[in-house]
Amino acid sequence: MTVSNPVPKAPLNLRDLCGKYGIKFKKALGQNLLLDDNINRIMTEAAELSAEDDVFEVGAGLGALTRHLAAAARRVLAVEIDSSFMPCLEEQFGGMDHVRLFRGDILNHGLRDLAEEFLPGGASYKLVSNVPYYITTPLLFHILEAPLRLKCMVVMVQQEVGARLTAPMNTADYGVLPVIAQARTEVDVVHYVPASCFVPRPLVDSCIVRFRWRETQPEAGTFLLKVVRAAFAHRRKTLHNSLVKSGSFGAPKQAVIDGLAAAQIDPARRPQTLSIQEFDRLALEIKQRL
Repeated sequence: MTVSNPVPKAPLNLRDLCGKYGIKFKKALGQNLLLDDNINRIMTEAAELSAEDDVFEVGAGLGALTRHLAAAARRVLAVEIDSSFMPCLEEQFGGMDHVRLFRGDILNHGLRDLAEEFLPGGASYKLVSNVPYYITTPLLFHILEAPLRLKCMVVMVQQEVGARLTAPMNTADYGVLPVIAQARTEVDVVHYVPASCFVPRPLVDSCIVRFRWRETQPEAGTFLLKVVRAAFAHRRKTLHNSLVKSGSFGAPKQAVIDGLAAAQIDPARRPQTLSIQEFDRLALEIKQRL
């Protein structure tokens, strides 16, 4: 089911908007102006939005992506950390009941809390965002570990991050982020975006990555992340040494030894050789012994 929400007409020139509101893109916040609006359309279509979907957008900026989301979703919460963008967003969306604006740092706010305040009563939540690159990894962990489970997330990230997220085991890019992402979601790269599509031009190319939440989540729950972080803290070490000696992990030595045995995993293996299913089985066995 589709929606036909009223949306503002797109500005004739995004550069003119910057001049009108005195906006200067801040390198420290990873801000770049996306010149190709077709990319926003591709992201919106990849999320397969419907009249049942409430959407989070992180880093709304000038509202170019927000316009596409507002036309396709039930409701939109546009989050922006930079106060200089808010007048531009208010002028475009301030009068729309189905678009809510929030100025703040997404990393300081839980998705569930934001949903209860701005998108109450939702049954299907998604996130679509041109992610500020300086918070890419923290944001992905923030979303993947959130108590509020999304149906889908579509984000633009650096191309090298896209490669990491889809990395198979026993490769150099296989680590904490891809294990957690692939354990909780099905991950695929939707589209590649060259650096020439942005001003200021970034030093790297980008890509659009889609995450679709799995019906069956890891049995070990959030404890899986603790085990995976500890295992990859020293990826050249054996699982036994990494898990026993990791100060951040905190599991008793015997719980680790017994957990490895119960999970039928050789303690001499390196973390990059474990499948996601093996990590989940190991985390569950250790968790049960705490």
